[in-house]
Amino acid sequence: MAAFFPHVTGTFKLEEPPAIRRFSMSIVEMALVTGVVLRLFWAMVITQGPNDSLYFAGAMFALRLVLLFGMAALHLGNYTLRHWIWRAPAFAALEAVAESLTSLVLIALHREPMGSERATFADWPAIATGTLFWRVAAVVAFALLLAGVAQSVRYLLLKRAHRGHTVAAIHHDQVEQQNAHDPE
Repeated sequence: MAAFFPHVTGTFKLEEPPAIRRFSMSIVEMALVTGVVLRLFWAMVITQGPNDSLYFAGAMFALRLVLLFGMAALHLGNYTLRHWIWRAPAFAALEAVAESLTSLVLIALHREPMGSERATFADWPAIATGTLFWRVAAVVAFALLLAGVAQSVRYLLLKRAHRGHTVAAIHHDQVEQQNAHDPE
């Protein structure tokens, strides 16, 4: 009979994930880097970009959202959908904290734009709360949309592979778990 498990555990080959993968699995590192980069990017766009071009402003706003959602998707993609329930809002909150702290540093350096003027320390609480609200709302909405797409694609792939019994088994397991958690 073939040995399925080695007698000595030293023969197991342990593979370390690549550096990018390890980085993307850390919610703190991903959110902090995202927050700092997005705030510095936006400060550069507002101060250095053309002030009279709505196309430029719209394109840069869209690019900022793509970067935010891309980093969130890169992090969330490492985990199952069940973990997204807490990871998406936590990522957004940590990202907003990093952005707010970067904004505070820029205010201290007199480099934080606020409209056509520079922000002051009195403006910072409004900047921080607005950033927190909009980041959490945007990332949670994006995560819900992404989860819906992921579940739909998974369902269609299983159905296409004629694995309807797998879909039924998953649904049955979910119903059993729900009944086990909800006492009647």
